[in-house]
Amino acid sequence: MNLQQARFTTELPEYQKKHSKVFKKNGDIEKDFYEEESLRLQYELVKLQKWIIDNEKRLLVIFEGMDTAGKSSTIKEFMNYLNPREARSVALPKPNSKELGQWYFQRHIKQIPNAGEIVFFDRSWYNRAGIEQVFGFCTQEQHEHFYKQVNGVEEMLVDDGILFFKFYLNISFETQAHRLKQRENDPLKSWKLSELDYKSHEAYPVYEKLRDKMFRISGTPYAPWCELDANDKKRARLNAIRYLLYNVDYDNKDFNVVTGVDKKIVTLYNSSSDVDHCS
Repeated sequence: MNLQQARFTTELPEYQKKHSKVFKKNGDIEKDFYEEESLRLQYELVKLQKWIIDNEKRLLVIFEGMDTAGKSSTIKEFMNYLNPREARSVALPKPNSKELGQWYFQRHIKQIPNAGEIVFFDRSWYNRAGIEQVFGFCTQEQHEHFYKQVNGVEEMLVDDGILFFKFYLNISFETQAHRLKQRENDPLKSWKLSELDYKSHEAYPVYEKLRDKMFRISGTPYAPWCELDANDKKRARLNAIRYLLYNVDYDNKDFNVVTGVDKKIVTLYNSSSDVDHCS
């Protein structure tokens, strides 16, 4: 598997062209198109899982991004029709006193998929690259030490045969403000809010700098970062699924559905000096 070979396209397959308006005036994707396209991709995800189970493969997918970027909802989209016995989402709480005395990666490594299993990380060891640094939950020395180790850890995972993907959902300062306000006004989502969310919003420029540092240092050929423009959550979800499906050689793949990713939505970071803006 070579993740640098992902296909970038803005061309629509024939079955999609019947939709006269794929996008609304504000740039959001049309509901009917989204639901049809999502269902087609769900069939492919079920095929992928069957192949993983039958061949005892291991798939690990990391999701990072700004608060309110849509990490949890994107993972939910991936898992809609998967067999939950062989697919799980991991969202670790803050480390307890015992875990604070462990090797930093230790509690994450415990969650690595077993044979035939898919695991999605809703945030990951990259907390140390971002939020921990912003709020002083780690020292500068610990932050830099993380970067001395992370590429080696990920190379070992890939070398051991794990199919490993890293997604970063990126949104603008204005989109984040809008989504925070939506959560304030929605009793079904208010539980997602905390004082830390507002502080994170104020620290948006700092997060941007740390994000770029993360891409520069830890975007490698064997574990590239796939950055998604998530200002439109639906377009980001579709492109995340397409990207993963395109880069795994599972059985009976339908290339009429798995067409590649939209170069307006996806950017790859695959080495310390190589950025593919999909141009």
